[in-house]
Amino acid sequence: MGEQEVKGMVGGEELRHFMRHLLRDLHALERMLDEGMIESDIRRIGAEQELFLLDSSYRPAPLALKMLDRIDDERFTTELAIFNLEFNLDPLVYGGDCLGQMEQSINELTRMAREAAAAEDGHVMLTGILPTLQKSDLAMESMTPMPRYRALNDALSRLRGSDYEFYIKGADEFIVKHDSVMLEACNTSFQVHFQAGPDEFADLYNVAQAVAGPMVAVACNSPLLFGKRLWHETRIALLEQSIDTRPTRHHLRENNPRVTFGNAWLDESVLEIFREDIARFRLLFATEIDEDPFEVIDEGGIPKLKALRLHNGTIYRWNRPCYGILDGKPHLRIENRVLPAGPTPADEVANAAFWFGLMAGTARSYPDIRGRMEFDEAKNNFFAAARHGLDAPMTWADGDSGTARELISSKLLPLAREGLESGEIDQGDIDRYLAIIEERVEHRRTGSIWLLESFNELSDSLPVSEKLSALTSAAVKRQTSGEPVHQWSAATAEERTSWRDNYLRVEQYMTTDLITVNEDELIDLVASVMDWQHLRHVPVEDNEHRLVGLVTRRTMMRMLAGGKFREDEPVPVSSIMQEEVVTVTPETRSLDAIKLMREEQISCLPVVQDERLVGIITDRDFMEIARDLLEERLRGGSDEE
Repeated sequence: MGEQEVKGMVGGEELRHFMRHLLRDLHALERMLDEGMIESDIRRIGAEQELFLLDSSYRPAPLALKMLDRIDDERFTTELAIFNLEFNLDPLVYGGDCLGQMEQSINELTRMAREAAAAEDGHVMLTGILPTLQKSDLAMESMTPMPRYRALNDALSRLRGSDYEFYIKGADEFIVKHDSVMLEACNTSFQVHFQAGPDEFADLYNVAQAVAGPMVAVACNSPLLFGKRLWHETRIALLEQSIDTRPTRHHLRENNPRVTFGNAWLDESVLEIFREDIARFRLLFATEIDEDPFEVIDEGGIPKLKALRLHNGTIYRWNRPCYGILDGKPHLRIENRVLPAGPTPADEVANAAFWFGLMAGTARSYPDIRGRMEFDEAKNNFFAAARHGLDAPMTWADGDSGTARELISSKLLPLAREGLESGEIDQGDIDRYLAIIEERVEHRRTGSIWLLESFNELSDSLPVSEKLSALTSAAVKRQTSGEPVHQWSAATAEERTSWRDNYLRVEQYMTTDLITVNEDELIDLVASVMDWQHLRHVPVEDNEHRLVGLVTRRTMMRMLAGGKFREDEPVPVSSIMQEEVVTVTPETRSLDAIKLMREEQISCLPVVQDERLVGIITDRDFMEIARDLLEERLRGGSDEE
């Protein structure tokens, strides 16, 4: 859940004081390992579920605090954004019907969240990235008003020293600059925990790294961001860039990101990870420490290691080591952070079962994976799976290679079954959950593929915002049914919300595929571009992509009629462009844009953010709105008759 009472902007003596506690915690953990204090005779599993909260239009809604008041259950907690929630499952002993119990708990807690959201006229959605999210939803006003989140943003921004820059290339291209850590809030996960004894921790952690690629391939669920088709699991790229404190400079020095897969196998102990992270990553914030861990140990108690846990919570390894205390006993566990939320609880538990089985089965069949597989192969598999899903090329142990789909079917599903059976998991649960994975792979039907195929099958006549609305609405309805994603039918246009909900703000329908000219270019080029592309307005940018003017067809016609062009005299765009251009921002309400165009008697509005041109809307866009409104009114009249 994370420590909430933290201090940001620590420095000087305060920073040194907290660092002393951090190092003392690490030395205390080393002593606990040497003296056999860490629990090793039991295996437990657990999970954390993150949720998106939606309004009646299936857009992000700031419902978190209201819902927490309604639910009043300590298993629920906040997340970075006020349109997200998280709940934590109680730990379960690994074996028997633990998988069925896990699904039952997820269903129960999700139902509680749905009921609380419905009371606020909202919905809950399980997905890695919400399709209807827009950049304007990620302003600081959407951050949950708690000290930890503000301190996290301030600390990361201070270390970075500049805005966050994002670049992700898939079928489309995503290039965005943002001034805060809030793009992290685009991601929700289903984080699974696997307890490991001290002696087996290194081997099991290496196995978790080795199977991370296949896990991403089979569970991917996040291909869309702001209407762009990117990676099959875009969360991987987005999270790595959203918490990247490295400055964007050209130099040869290597710096590790705080979100990391790692760079090498673990050799002997969990201490290697904690030592490396303390050495490599700056403290982000501090908190009050009320114990000396060595005094606690000497008195026969169990230290909380609060400083170590706080620092560890600011390092986002895809497989993260965790220290915890349960029933008065300290333990270690591996937190799998690669899995997205959704699409359904059944899918999530199937993913968890596959991972638990692979962890146990791989550890049994390959006692030391380091001798059977290069670390770089595991890392390459991970990022290939994030990009390409089940079609990703992969290399498995002993050089076996093929697509993720082929390796999962031929090698990994049998390995997972052996691992679950060795843990004495109920045979019925093994069959049920692995069948979901098997059918998902056989039919090539992950959550990402369902979203991409549905998106592509929706009519090209629909604006992107309406397609995203249809996808989100359809996914929420299908999740409620409980059917796993490989059985879902494609989303349809009829499932989108009212057209009104997709035209509330300019960013929802503005044209972003723009053709522009430079102020120094030839006016003949503008005339040709207008003719070729059937344009009535061409924005003018300078060399820094700042909007400096606008050329309209009306202006061109007036200049031609006045005989002001001479063939022997090249005329620059700057001599005829309108320099005083009325603009709006992406967040401008549509009603305000319509009013502005009417008052200024203009037919287009360039959309500008931070002085840069990001889109354009024209009176033709509003004619489409008027058409939909007229059709709605006429249908209403027919119904009354």
